[in-house]
Amino acid sequence: MTDTAELRDRLQGCYVTVPTLFRDDHELSVDLDAMRKHVSYLIDGGITTGNGVLLACGAAGDFSTMTFDERVAVTAAVVEEAAGRVPVVMGGQTTSTNELVRLARAAADIGAEYLQVSPPFYFAHTDDDFMEHVAAAAAASTVGMVVYNTHWTSLDISNALIDRLAGLGTVVGLKWSMPDNGFMEFEGVVADYSDRFTIIDNQLRFPTSHMLGARGIEVHICNFWPQWGVRMWTMLNAGRYVEAQHELVKVVLPFMRLWTEMEGHTSGDGHLDKLCMELVGLPSSRNRPPTRDIRNLYREQARAMLQSIGTPNVLTPD
Repeated sequence: MTDTAELRDRLQGCYVTVPTLFRDDHELSVDLDAMRKHVSYLIDGGITTGNGVLLACGAAGDFSTMTFDERVAVTAAVVEEAAGRVPVVMGGQTTSTNELVRLARAAADIGAEYLQVSPPFYFAHTDDDFMEHVAAAAAASTVGMVVYNTHWTSLDISNALIDRLAGLGTVVGLKWSMPDNGFMEFEGVVADYSDRFTIIDNQLRFPTSHMLGARGIEVHICNFWPQWGVRMWTMLNAGRYVEAQHELVKVVLPFMRLWTEMEGHTSGDGHLDKLCMELVGLPSSRNRPPTRDIRNLYREQARAMLQSIGTPNVLTPD
C-alpha cells in the first residue's frame, strides 16, 4: 500500500527542474553521462532529501522534444545517480492518457517516487477529461502524483477539481504557476489545500506561500548555484521571511528579467539555466529545436548578471 503521508513528507524543499543535456551532434542526442554529472553536482551542492527534489524531463528538461524512450532513459539516469539521496520526479506531461499510463508504470519501474502531471495541452479539455486522465495514471502505478497547474496548458484547474483530485490517494502534490487577478488567488489555494497536498510554489512568492503552509519552491537558480537554494529553504524554515524576500529580489529578479528578455528571441524553457551552467564551468548544451540556440547572443549579458548577483565560480571570458 502506498504511504501517502511519507510521499508528502519527502516532497519538500527546492523543486529543481533538471535540464536535459544533449550532445553536440546532428541529432542532439541525449547525453546521459552529462546528466549524471549534473545530478552529482546538485547533490554535492547540498540538494538532498528534506531540502530538495529533482524533476527529470519537465518543461525545462525539454520533454516536449523527446521520445518516450528518451524520457525514460533520462529519468532512469537521474534516479541511478541520485541513489536514494534525493527524491526524483518524472515529468509526465503528455496529450495522451495512454502515454501517461505508460509513463506512470515506467516511473515506478525505474524507481522514481513521483510523476508530475498537467492537463493535456492543444485541446481545451474539461474538468472531467483531466480527472479521468489523472485517475488512469493513479490506477496504473503507486508513484506519488504531483499535479501541475500551469498557464502553459489549456485548463486552469478549479477548486472543485482540486477537491476531486484529493480523492485519488496517490495525488500528494500541487504545483502552481498561474497568472492571477490581484485577488490573492494563489494565496487562497495555499491556505485552502496545504493540509491536503504538498504545495509547490512556482509563483516566486516564497515567503508568503511558506507562511501559509507551502512546502516546496521551484528554484531554477539551483542548477548553477545549489547552495543558494539550500540557503533560501533554510531561511524560510527559520521564519526569516524578510531576509528571504530581499534575497529573491537580489538574486531571482535579475535572472527572471534576463529570462523574459530572452523569450523575445526564442520560446522554450531552461535555456537560461543551461547558459548559466556553462558560465560556471558545468557540462551544458543548447536546447533542441524549435527553441533556437541564442547562447552567443546572451553569453556576456548572462555573465554580467551572474556576477552582479554574487554567483560563485563565474568563468572569465577567454
